[in-house]
Amino acid sequence: MYPSDCKYTREHEWIRMNGGTAEIGITEFAQKQLGDIVFVEVPAVGQAFEAGDPFGSVESVKAVTEVYVPVGGKVIAVNEELDSEPELLNTEPHAAWVIKIEVSDKKALEGLLSAEKYEEYLKSETE
Repeated sequence: MYPSDCKYTREHEWIRMNGGTAEIGITEFAQKQLGDIVFVEVPAVGQAFEAGDPFGSVESVKAVTEVYVPVGGKVIAVNEELDSEPELLNTEPHAAWVIKIEVSDKKALEGLLSAEKYEEYLKSETE
């Protein structure tokens, strides 16, 4: 169910590396928990974050939740489609990235979960 080319956090973000850059989004599980997403707050391009920092928020009809950056880096792009179509995070959660970053700390990737480990984590959380 979860793409194997991504790494995952226990806070339900995914990260997909492409050389020295990465796309970051929210998982299928996260979007199901949130329900219908109506707004996505993103940072400015050029803003830098350390691993674990909140970089924005996702607002749904149920709640507003912060989204965290899994690894340190500088924002090089934001998904502008989400301005007019935030529901892409519901319909295509593993394709609709929120931000792209230039990764400064690739070692932080070692602490993230593989797709298999993330699915195991979800099972343990929902039991």
